[in-house]
Amino acid sequence: MTAPSVPVLPGRLGRALGLTLPLLQAGMGGIAGPRLCAEVSRAGAGGVLALYREPPAQVSRLVTATARTTTRPFGVNLIPEVAGPATARAQLDAALDSLPGHAFVTFYGLPDPDLLTTSAGAGHPTVVQVGTEATAERALERGATIVVLQGSEAGGHLLGDLPALPLLRAVRKRHPDAVLAVAGAVATGADLAHAIAEGADGAMAGTVFAATHESEAHPLFRRRIVAAAATDTVVTTRYDIGWPHRPHRVLRNALTDSEQRLPARFVATVTTADGRRLPVPRYSATAPSVRAEGRVEDMAMYCGRSCERVTAVEPVAALLARFRTEYALAVRDARGMTAHA
Repeated sequence: MTAPSVPVLPGRLGRALGLTLPLLQAGMGGIAGPRLCAEVSRAGAGGVLALYREPPAQVSRLVTATARTTTRPFGVNLIPEVAGPATARAQLDAALDSLPGHAFVTFYGLPDPDLLTTSAGAGHPTVVQVGTEATAERALERGATIVVLQGSEAGGHLLGDLPALPLLRAVRKRHPDAVLAVAGAVATGADLAHAIAEGADGAMAGTVFAATHESEAHPLFRRRIVAAAATDTVVTTRYDIGWPHRPHRVLRNALTDSEQRLPARFVATVTTADGRRLPVPRYSATAPSVRAEGRVEDMAMYCGRSCERVTAVEPVAALLARFRTEYALAVRDARGMTAHA
């Protein structure tokens, strides 16, 4: 694939975060560790380190490990609705103590105003992922630097039920000057180009990064993403232990397809960074990482509908080089169609 001379411009999202590619990697719990985050950032996109349920001391270690391996901007992702207010505050404080000055902070879901204020007060841009027009409005009112509009096509836990582009159009109509990105159905440079053509300033992607070499996803998880079609994903509420009341899109398996809910017995174990082996019950929200053992096939393999455009397990550098080429080709083709219209 030969790249035409149409560079990917960083745009407002890239300029706000110091990126050369207006693409964020989702901060997937258990999957987005220092290696993935750093490699994405080295390639010019926005790598994001998952903090999920990490204790504050581990947050500091993870941030420091990431900062050692990249001089490029990267982010940390907090999920207050899972961690809880006190832990989310402690995680943020620990992260801010270790983050380099060019880093940014992302939140899954609308955080309490004080978390946004603290992040901004420390000099870090803030990114808030939402799934409805109303929560986008509130995020912008609270001063979010960038709002990510998650569509229902996305993998993982879902914040709304609208597809990404209709949600983008609704928010953009009310906020023409806001810096907006979309999440859901972005796995190629052509997808990114299409989102930008529709009015986005960039995108956030998860599924395609989960399938990379640097991801901490279990090898079976990666292979299943590559093999899957969009129809192999399903929105369910089955994996609710540890994260209740939030629908999620996963790869279908025997548990999602069964009408019966089985007893929540332990089906796997996950080894923590400090060497502890924790049991994983059936229907746990825990994603299968490289540290998982047991019936990995029964665990929650979060996956978006874009999986059908993920064709290989490959290094991040190769993936993002191809993103740039695909973006350039898509823009060139669109210009050609316009010229001949």
